Amino acid sequence: MSSSQDDTSPAPDPARLLRDTLALFPTGVAIITSLTSQGERIGATVSSFNSVSLDPPLVLFSIARSAKSFAAWAEINTFAVNVLQESQSALSTQFARADGDKWAGLDPERGEKTGLPLLRSAIAALECNVWARYDGGDHLIIVGEVLAHERALGADARPLVFSASRYARLASETDIATPDHVGHLLHGW
Repeated sequence: MSSSQDDTSPAPDPARLLRDTLALFPTGVAIITSLTSQGERIGATVSSFNSVSLDPPLVLFSIARSAKSFAAWAEINTFAVNVLQESQSALSTQFARADGDKWAGLDPERGEKTGLPLLRSAIAALECNVWARYDGGDHLIIVGEVLAHERALGADARPLVFSASRYARLASETDIATPDHVGHLLHGW
């Protein structure tokens, strides 16, 4: 038999192929936290966090409809985004689990505007009111208006990155030229 694929081999799964393609786009990693209507803390690791608008200040994340805590996420009115630093891959994994106590060993701070649990040592935290919810196929897209935000300052505050289905680090030095005064370009490039 030749080494080429024969007629009895299963066809590649189109959803898996798409997922593998999308995984080539590196993203930051965040943990979204909130409180249920009963006051229970919930949290989820996401790489599907994005800015939407500066005026008004809007961000979004999406949550899988298959998540065990989906019903709770679908009803929240506020949420916090905790952007992880590169040393927090274990924390990311802890909140990515479907089972177990995601909050084990943690003593979160409380957000000033919302009282939501904020994770210590995150490089940035944003407190948000839910602005809108949108159907996103097998995910629910939740848009939030940013009420408050803070960021860690310092040379060692580097984001955790996820690419090709693994955690990654940004290179500390780069040879890639960035246009001068790129800040004025905002979303135009």
